[in-house]
Amino acid sequence: MTGRVYLRAIVPIGIFFSMSLICGNQAYLYLSVAFIQMLKATMPVAVLLTTWGLGVHPPNMKTLGNVSFIVIGVVIASFGEIQFVLTGFLWQAGGILFEAIRLTMVERLLSGGEFKMDPLVSLYYYAPACAVMNGLVFLFTEFNTIAMDDIHRVGGLTLLSNASVAFLLNVSVVFLIGKTSSLVLTLSGVLKDILLVFASMMIFQDPVSLLQAFGYSIALGGLVYYKLGAEKLKEYLAGGSRAWAEFGQTRPAARKLMVFAALCIAFFFVLGSLGPKYAPDSTGKIYNNIGSMMGEKGA
Repeated sequence: MTGRVYLRAIVPIGIFFSMSLICGNQAYLYLSVAFIQMLKATMPVAVLLTTWGLGVHPPNMKTLGNVSFIVIGVVIASFGEIQFVLTGFLWQAGGILFEAIRLTMVERLLSGGEFKMDPLVSLYYYAPACAVMNGLVFLFTEFNTIAMDDIHRVGGLTLLSNASVAFLLNVSVVFLIGKTSSLVLTLSGVLKDILLVFASMMIFQDPVSLLQAFGYSIALGGLVYYKLGAEKLKEYLAGGSRAWAEFGQTRPAARKLMVFAALCIAFFFVLGSLGPKYAPDSTGKIYNNIGSMMGEKGA
């Protein structure tokens, strides 16, 4: 690895990795976890356009048409966002763009004929560049505001655990990209995004409107369709329908319980979506009705 090759192929990956981390973390200061995960659904589109722009894959208009549903869904979800902040939206958009460029460059580093690096070797090379970039940004932004009391309050074990999980995540990411592609990596996180949206609603009480849920459903549908294709999707749906029917015949009580649980989840989701919009007025009306009823009884 010569210095010229390192500057040309490795340092840009570290810079874009650092920029994606900075922009992504800044977005959490303005937007809810649920809305950020919805915006991240556009990552496959960003990666696709980046691979075309950098010449990793040839352009394909049919593929672009398939992933356009993802963009439409995210646009609808953005219009339905209750706590929309433009600054946070721009931070997240920048994070998505930088991450797409980084993933494409890592794919070219691992799979291209010019380098063909091992995943761990590539991480060994570009991790220091990312650390230096993060350190420089830290010196000019948060160095004067952070204190040891803040670190003690969070806990050293918590920080160490966070760093260990982040390291293992990056190791698994480079292995996955090396075996498949950067686009497969972004598509494989669909289930994770769904779980994060529900977790943010349950843990952080983040409001999600019905319009937002509708738009996110379109985006997820576009992701699944792009990943599987029409024929595979029909095949899986037919197989799932047969398995569901057989499950109902062998274990009818368990199937009824699963249906009931799904209905309960849907009910609480709708209730949580409508709550932030209608709860204050409804509460006031309830108090007024109770007061008028008590007054009539007193009379």
